[in-house]
Amino acid sequence: MILKPEMFEKYIALFSSENAGAPMGDTDLALQWLTQNVPLFECPDKDIEEVYFFRWWVYSQHVKRTADGYIITEFHPNVPWAGKHNAIVCAAGHHIREGRWLADKTYMEDYIRFWYQKGGPIRAYSNWLGAAVWQYCAVKGDFNLAASLLDDFVMDYGEWERTNLHESGLFWSGDDRDGMEFSISGSGLRPTLNSYMYGYASTISKTAKLAGKKEVSVEFDKKARALRRLINEKLWDPNSGFYKVLPLDAKGLPLNDWNNVDPARNVRELLGYTPWYFDIPDNGKDGAWRRLTDHKGFNAPFGPTTVERSHPRFMSAHQHECLWNGPSWPFATSVTLTAMLNSSCARDGFFHLLRAYARCHTRRTKSDGTAVRWLDENINPFTGEWLSRSILESWGWPAEKGGFERGKYYNHSTYCDLIITGLAGLKPRSDDIIEVRPLIPDSWDYFCLDSVSYHGRSVTILYDKCGERYGIGKGAFVCLDGTFFLL
Repeated sequence: MILKPEMFEKYIALFSSENAGAPMGDTDLALQWLTQNVPLFECPDKDIEEVYFFRWWVYSQHVKRTADGYIITEFHPNVPWAGKHNAIVCAAGHHIREGRWLADKTYMEDYIRFWYQKGGPIRAYSNWLGAAVWQYCAVKGDFNLAASLLDDFVMDYGEWERTNLHESGLFWSGDDRDGMEFSISGSGLRPTLNSYMYGYASTISKTAKLAGKKEVSVEFDKKARALRRLINEKLWDPNSGFYKVLPLDAKGLPLNDWNNVDPARNVRELLGYTPWYFDIPDNGKDGAWRRLTDHKGFNAPFGPTTVERSHPRFMSAHQHECLWNGPSWPFATSVTLTAMLNSSCARDGFFHLLRAYARCHTRRTKSDGTAVRWLDENINPFTGEWLSRSILESWGWPAEKGGFERGKYYNHSTYCDLIITGLAGLKPRSDDIIEVRPLIPDSWDYFCLDSVSYHGRSVTILYDKCGERYGIGKGAFVCLDGTFFLL
């Protein structure tokens, strides 16, 4: 071990003092759990580093032991729209992608089985659970869990086909069931659910192949190929070079073409990057990423906007606290950053967007303006104010619905996974090759991601410009179970 857990006691003490009533508000308990489960990390940018530990601390507060095993919650308080054990499936894909790096497999394996076998409301919201299970297994180097759930996968996919498959061959969804209430595009054939279902079909095909069920593998490979083709043909607007929602007010309406879409609902939204999350786009589409750095596009100081700033309905007023018409949402930001890693633009754009994302994790207190670490629902992309919190406070949101701070430490996104797979560049694979492609900036003299549990082994990735900080040598290294290799 290169880094010592004691180095980060100050972080855990700080976070715990800000929320002493949390399940792991006790500093020693939180530090013990994190030490046993979480890879350590340090870098010259102390904001990025501190948020890494903040996000793991936040995650620890959402690990809930139930009669059905461990689950991961989204809200701390019970909310009326949650299901069994206050669980909500909308961000479960994020929970699993982040939690796959915990050393103890019990948490994720309990959580995954909860959704498929123990009464979790699995289709209350659109989700990418199946693809997330495969991503989890790729980190652990063991696909037995996926194989054991194959029949559950097939049954769940069939239910989505029964309820949401449109005559076009694409899937219809409502924006609120995507967890994206009052979006400008509204309901219809959305890049979100369709990308999730492509990922699901691909997972079923690969899992069936491992399980020796050739017919199932071939069937779902065909489904995946058909969805990929339709997403690229029908949801890609060649006029504006972007994946968009084809708005349909009812599932039975004929498929529109882009020239006939209502201009008020014809909009570039951040969800248009979702297909890259699942490696769906074909050649020639990476130009869409230029919109992220354009001030008429999605560029803003406190994270990318969910709608392009140039759209006439951007940030329009509405009597609801959860708006997807412009505010920045960590849910969408983490999808976009993960998606960027599958594009040709990662080298140039990832770090800039990651720093903006890290900057979001604060709130200024009313009493004296002190900055405290914070994570909530949606954020004003220009001021950094957490909007849902402010709106709920102005309304006097009732305690039985969580109060105005219902979203405090809202577990609805990823961050640590972006450090591990993006910044440090560890790319999970189904084979035994360890692939590392760091995206650290040239200005950094060092960084270290230490003691990552990967394929049952301990992996450390570090860079030391002068060779003096870690005493290993100059350059970038990968350490596998104590043996160092120069990258």
